[in-house]
Amino acid sequence: MPDADTSTGDDGPEMVQINLRLSKAFLDDIDTTWKDQGFNSRSEFLRYAARDAVKHPEFSREGWKQVAASEHDLRSGDAKLVAREEVVEMVGRDEDAE
Repeated sequence: MPDADTSTGDDGPEMVQINLRLSKAFLDDIDTTWKDQGFNSRSEFLRYAARDAVKHPEFSREGWKQVAASEHDLRSGDAKLVAREEVVEMVGRDEDAE
């Protein structure tokens, strides 16, 4: 693996460096997000996001596309926020079952 840089630290497991190609616009969004969410670095945020995707595969790519589309609709004014109670009613879920 010539592009990988491995190191072992006293404070955790072996870390491997990878290369990742992203569009500039997407990287800008990532940088804004990790800073807004209080992560210490871009790497910390990306490790968290990757770990979350691996540990919770029930969040499918299609589901994330729907979330992104809904977020876009909200930001562009094409949709409105609804109360939690309305969402519970729409999906027919019993709040007491939580």
